[in-house]
Amino acid sequence: MTIKDTLLYLGKATLFGLIMAAMFLLVTRYFDNQSLGSSLLQTRANNTVELSFAKAVRRAAPAVVNIYSLSIDQNRPLNSGSLQGLGSGVIMSKEGYILTNYHVIKKADEIVVALQDGRKFTSEVVGFDPETDLSVLKIEGDNLPIVPVNLDSPPQVGDVVLAIGNPYNLGQTITQGIISATGRNGLSSGYLDFLQTDAAINAGNSGGALIDTNGSLIGINTAAFQVGEEGGGHGINFAIPIKLAHSIMGKLIKNGRVIRGALGISGEPINPVIAQILNLPDLKGVVIMGVDPNGPAARAQLMPRDVIIKYDGEDVPGVEMLMDRIAETTPGKKVMMTVIRQGKQQELPVIIDEKVVVDN
Repeated sequence: MTIKDTLLYLGKATLFGLIMAAMFLLVTRYFDNQSLGSSLLQTRANNTVELSFAKAVRRAAPAVVNIYSLSIDQNRPLNSGSLQGLGSGVIMSKEGYILTNYHVIKKADEIVVALQDGRKFTSEVVGFDPETDLSVLKIEGDNLPIVPVNLDSPPQVGDVVLAIGNPYNLGQTITQGIISATGRNGLSSGYLDFLQTDAAINAGNSGGALIDTNGSLIGINTAAFQVGEEGGGHGINFAIPIKLAHSIMGKLIKNGRVIRGALGISGEPINPVIAQILNLPDLKGVVIMGVDPNGPAARAQLMPRDVIIKYDGEDVPGVEMLMDRIAETTPGKKVMMTVIRQGKQQELPVIIDEKVVVDN
């Protein structure tokens, strides 16, 4: 066999292999799409195929509960009390832990949880966190429905979602929309990283479930955008991502509260004007604008116009990262802060305090 024949043979074998690989990928993708569609496409009795989210709803809806406040007439205390609808909640575990919004149960004296199967339970408040507007309740019951949870695949803009709750105390209701945006913060304390959706979230939906088309929980419904006193209805609604909510739930179950660190400063990101005024080499870091005179920063002699460039040895790219690291630091821990002061770099040790939670 000549060299030409050998090259021709190898070329044909290589081409055949590439063609087979391409066909395999096409077939695999086809069946993947078929399996994806099968969960959304339902065959009706008349053999017509329609788009449906019924399977997703059946997986998640039983675990979404209605939350009521039990009010007793003080003039007739022996009579049975009446239930006032407060909002919704989601059963997260077989032990009976329920996630809801703090503002849902904030003013309730006695809380009653109603399941979709007709059962009602009185519940105890395990803990709450006003900073993230989350609360954990607990009920005692057998064979409790549990919502599927998706912690590994963060929602993306354009994903179809369903909101489940008890709007206006009408009973469980499903609304549908998409994820309009992610990372919407600045609406609360800065600890939140909201999902924005156009799925309707009305009064009573708060604390309910935001699920994907597989029926997995991806967020806790919390608020609708309002302008003045006109209420919602703008198609701009918000949910707390389940990864954050799940983390807060674990801390509330463990400690009854969320323990956060505090430094006692207010800061702003570096912009070109500030960088020029303070003679900074780049735009990384956080410039201190104010210092609490009774806080850890003041005791460590941090001052306004200091620029924090490292926190506990980690570079500080901006305000959000710094505030997250401070909040995650165990109170009482000594942390080294690298700052630029008057053009010179220096390190200052700071002992972090516990953040005082202000309940508005």
